Amino acid sequence: MREISFNKFYKSFNILSIVLIITSLILLAFKGLNYGVDFKGGTLIELRTDLNSANIKKIRDSFNQLNLGDVSVKNFGNDTDFIIKFEKQNSNDPKFIDNIKTKLSGSIGTVDFRRVENVGPKVSAELLQSGIIAIALSLAAMLLYIWIRFEWQFSLGAIVALFHDVIITLGVFSLFSLEINLSIVAAVLTIVGYSMNDTVVIFDRVRENLRKFSDIKIFELTNISINETLSRTIITSATTLLALLSIFIFGGEILKGFSLAMILGVIFGTYSSIYIANPILVVLKVSQRTIVKEDKD
Repeated sequence: MREISFNKFYKSFNILSIVLIITSLILLAFKGLNYGVDFKGGTLIELRTDLNSANIKKIRDSFNQLNLGDVSVKNFGNDTDFIIKFEKQNSNDPKFIDNIKTKLSGSIGTVDFRRVENVGPKVSAELLQSGIIAIALSLAAMLLYIWIRFEWQFSLGAIVALFHDVIITLGVFSLFSLEINLSIVAAVLTIVGYSMNDTVVIFDRVRENLRKFSDIKIFELTNISINETLSRTIITSATTLLALLSIFIFGGEILKGFSLAMILGVIFGTYSSIYIANPILVVLKVSQRTIVKEDKD
């Protein structure tokens, strides 16, 4: 199999990544994220209609007439099952819920409220804080693992790659105002693990080749290592993407956000393991002496 010269494009893709990261940070700073009821507080209603003619637009229009704030409507399961989220928080008041049910019945037919939940501002703030802490702790744990497993240069490369994947994924969600909920936090944590796994496989081969080829510069050595692990990278990424695309297409609205975040994470994670983590080893001039010195210590 002919060797692909990945290292020829290090500089070009590094510039692209810097532009994407800066753009994502600007979007996050000035536009922010579209937090769902989980983080913003509000009411969630799971309802079933008795009319197949009831659709998302008709239900959303009916809820908008009730002045309940921002309303999110998603179809899940059967065509008659819907999840509605809105800002107003009075789900514990039976009259409030009965009033909504009465008004909806007049516009979309008989409705069955199968589940009603209220998320208060204090709970939502705690959930947001917990989500941020979970992501931060996962990054710190990964940093510690790589620092122990490899040399500090490898650790820095891995963490920059993780930061790249998470920030750009969140940037895409900010750009298109996609809803951020607890499932997206779970997706981001999974992205961290996936990206790290991909990077570690290549780093292992780089470390092995550093011991084997003392006369080859790190610029060429990283390219050799990427090519040697390329089949594994392609197979893993392709099979994971196929599963995620199936969930995105056939899993319904309720799983679309999670599967989209995962799809972006797999793509960015595969890309960063080649064009972010490895170029950092080149910049830091990792050599056989780096490995030998660490082994002696």
